[in-house]
Amino acid sequence: MKTGQKAAETTTAEALQQWREAERTVAVARRGRVAAEAAALASQEAAEAAIATASAASATAEAAKAALASASLAESSAAKTATAARAVVQHSRGDVADAATDVAMSEVAEAEAHERYREASARAAQKRNDS
Repeated sequence: MKTGQKAAETTTAEALQQWREAERTVAVARRGRVAAEAAALASQEAAEAAIATASAASATAEAAKAALASASLAESSAAKTATAARAVVQHSRGDVADAATDVAMSEVAEAEAHERYREASARAAQKRNDS
């Protein structure tokens, strides 16, 4: 083995540490993805509820011409809530996509760190056998 090659090789302990760090990163990314998915589902349900509220408000306005001012205000409020909920849904979907990307990148890094650990372990075993 050349001296320059030794410096570039990762020790078993370093490779194990890198692998452990990569595993932790994957776990955090997976938890983030689960949280983002839960938020996306909740925001979707909120958007559906807001749309239903807007429909109910609209029906109330048609049935109660005498209370038009009140119903109009409720309809406007519900429409604004629905618009806000849609924005939350879109943002949450972006968070889910980002979380999925983070998981994929973390899994690649973890696999690479695991391979470096295997290589370092094999070199250590070979050194023991050569001794």
